[in-house]
Amino acid sequence: MAQKTGPFRFETPAGKSRYTKLFACISEEEDGYVVQVRLSNEKKPENSAWGEEMVDSFERASELVAALAGEFSIAQAGIEIEIRMHNHKHGTRH
Repeated sequence: MAQKTGPFRFETPAGKSRYTKLFACISEEEDGYVVQVRLSNEKKPENSAWGEEMVDSFERASELVAALAGEFSIAQAGIEIEIRMHNHKHGTRH
């Protein structure tokens, strides 16, 4: 896969998406948010990719996930998002 400019940008042949599923995990860290993604194709398991990016806000993390879903034309039913946030009151992670 050829990397384009910007995080999580990959070229696909002639507008066809290689991926049908997107799993994203957004984790709150002390310095911002980590976005981990996995792209896959349920009919062709060999077509998969993953990546990780650190961003400064939850909004930017959400934008990255939305951009990936749009770039690869992944249907809403094929998107799973996990959010891990700190509970500052109790000092625990949820």
